Amino acid sequence: MRVILLGVILGSFLLTAQGQAGDLAKPFDGRIFRDRVKANWLPDGKRFWYRLETAPGKVEFVSIDATDGSRKSGASLEALDLPTVEAPAVVEAGPTRDGRGAKSPDGSCSVTSEAEPVAVRQVTLVESTPVEGFQPKTKVFNYIKPGDPLPQPQLVITRADGQKIRVARELYENPFCPDGVLDVTWSPDSREFYFDYNQRGHQLYRILAVDAKTGAVRVVVEETSKTFIHYSEKNWRQWLPDSGELIWMSERDGWCHLWLYDVKTGKPKHPITQGRWPVREVLYVDEATREIWFLASGLRPGEDPYHEHLCRVNFDGSGFQQLTVGDGNHHVEFSPKRDFFIATYSRADLPPITELRRSRDGGLVCVLETADASALFATGWTVPERFVAKGRDGKTDIHGVIITPSQLDPTKKYPIVEEIYAGPQGAFAPKDFDPQRRMHQIAERGFIVVKLDGMGTNHRGKAFHDVCWKNLKDAGFPDRKLWIREAARTRPWMDLSRVGIYGGSAGGQNAMRALLDHHDFYQVAVADCGCHDNRMDKIWWNEQWMGWPVDESYAKSSNSEDAAKLQGHLLLMVGELDENVDPASTMQVVAALQKAGKTFDFMPIAGKGHGAAETPYGSKLRLDFLTKHLQPPARP
Repeated sequence: MRVILLGVILGSFLLTAQGQAGDLAKPFDGRIFRDRVKANWLPDGKRFWYRLETAPGKVEFVSIDATDGSRKSGASLEALDLPTVEAPAVVEAGPTRDGRGAKSPDGSCSVTSEAEPVAVRQVTLVESTPVEGFQPKTKVFNYIKPGDPLPQPQLVITRADGQKIRVARELYENPFCPDGVLDVTWSPDSREFYFDYNQRGHQLYRILAVDAKTGAVRVVVEETSKTFIHYSEKNWRQWLPDSGELIWMSERDGWCHLWLYDVKTGKPKHPITQGRWPVREVLYVDEATREIWFLASGLRPGEDPYHEHLCRVNFDGSGFQQLTVGDGNHHVEFSPKRDFFIATYSRADLPPITELRRSRDGGLVCVLETADASALFATGWTVPERFVAKGRDGKTDIHGVIITPSQLDPTKKYPIVEEIYAGPQGAFAPKDFDPQRRMHQIAERGFIVVKLDGMGTNHRGKAFHDVCWKNLKDAGFPDRKLWIREAARTRPWMDLSRVGIYGGSAGGQNAMRALLDHHDFYQVAVADCGCHDNRMDKIWWNEQWMGWPVDESYAKSSNSEDAAKLQGHLLLMVGELDENVDPASTMQVVAALQKAGKTFDFMPIAGKGHGAAETPYGSKLRLDFLTKHLQPPARP
């Protein structure tokens, strides 16, 4: 067994040309212009102005009349001859949700959430080299982990005369409620209040109604799943008190959609949206016109299924319309009166285009700006190539990008490096136009860099997502290997005999897992601040995907438990002050690798927290490690 500190062994082994190429990534930032439009609307809601960066150190001011798209521009705001006004404020109304002592609207009673305290786990960090002084300092903070005891809150109604009613707990007896507080929402007539019950384990979710006079509890909404309910994202709702209805987000049919509920009966009236595509975010609900504006993806065959588009639909499910049409990922801002919206869309390979459209029908008023990325391209920056290949089932498309060095020689062979983050909470291959400085910096060292989203990640439907359930070690690797092999089949300059991988946090767990279960494909891995054992990490993230109670599935996905399976070159990094993922998770992997007699590299980063590999020193270590083990030595 030997553990090597990289600072001792890493020397200068790069060709001069490679070092120069590595520096090419430095000027990528700040070289895209006309890419951001922040509208300042005038009180009439028909005109707005914005400040535009047109070149380094140069700006212009633009005024737009939204009724016809007419445009004025000048070097100063005064040149536009606009009235001096305060920007109108837009206030979003919403229900009161405060279970810490909410007063009913009529003041007849209040509700409190009571719970016996439970012992809370604490983590202690040691700051070995404090900024002031020489002696190490400790920091102790609360950090609840999977399986830890949680409070069991009890709702109590206190009436104006002092009478107390304890709300029966049969329908909320085991909540996932780390802070011990259940938040409530009152009905406008004060007859009842509502609260969420997310049963620990995340396989049962209810919205419950409580009669304020009697304390009787009934179910308004109930969701169940054999795997998990993505409670931290898929629990959006909109109360409609005037009609006694509720709009609820659900994946019950396998896709994230909106449903209309009758609050009194607790029965769904009908789905509002339907189809093999997900609702991504609700932007606005108009109760008066019974319309919803929302973002969705996967709407059009042939387009990247992760691209978000603005849509509108009526409460009864009729009148569905996609309001944006550009082939790209959309970001939307409404005018104060919501009769217009500004949509900026781009792709990994397309600079942003910003449009002004009408909210009613999506009709184009005018193109406001087309981003200028010529200065970025002039640096030698290479446009990411979007690539699609079939996943493990032979049917499902897996999407990602390929980034090449600026001086690619198609007659040569280049090692492949994958940037991985397979956290089930999202999807991570780039969908917006961005310099992607980190990946390009690595590519300029003479690598083909790839990033993709395998099964087990989000936004592709429930079946795609469920692959992660009690199975975080999967990390989409069966899809990733097929994708990379398929890309290399028509790109002979991709060298499948030299493949590396790196990632941080959940990506650190993934990167090490590549050398435990997939060392037939990956030979080198850099794992930063990894949650290497899901029993060691924060409760909410890990119980969401691995379930409760803690069972053998946690051990099966543990890098510590499987450390003896390591083959290949591994670099572990961790910040000693990491408050996101307990640094002991990495240290326990170190101990397990030492016990197994494995050779590996380990570098703790003093004085740094989560994401230590993104510090200048950590980034250099990562790049040098990948180069040392994947690049052939220089010939004399």
